Amino acid sequence: MSEQTCTLDAALKIHLLLVDDEPAFKEIVQTHLIRMNIRHSLAAGCPDALELLATQPVDVVIMDMHMPVMDGIQCLRKVKERWPLVEVIILTGHASVKSGIEGMESGAFDYCIKPIDMGELIEKIELAAQKALINREDGVA
Repeated sequence: MSEQTCTLDAALKIHLLLVDDEPAFKEIVQTHLIRMNIRHSLAAGCPDALELLATQPVDVVIMDMHMPVMDGIQCLRKVKERWPLVEVIILTGHASVKSGIEGMESGAFDYCIKPIDMGELIEKIELAAQKALINREDGVA
């Protein structure tokens, strides 16, 4: 699904958090999020993400697996433990599909393999956002 054909009505209602220690990657994803009018915040790693999540509501988190201080699986587990309604999309390198599967087993909504196809990521954001909004409305964890 191309971003031009994205018609997620809920885009303006969701808040997304992008957690990645690569500034260039964050800039590319942020450009697409801005074009789609998706509210978002950025974090350089898990400690920053956890601090941000404690102060503002977030519906979807996009999180890299390999970050300093705390890896994506450890961070995912902390996020799901404290904020079970938040949907998490894991980003993993092409050589570590096993990490993506481990992320799914730890509660991730889905995973994407880097280098990332932006159309695929946007589609997964849409699906995760829809699930997060339904969960929030229903109060389901």
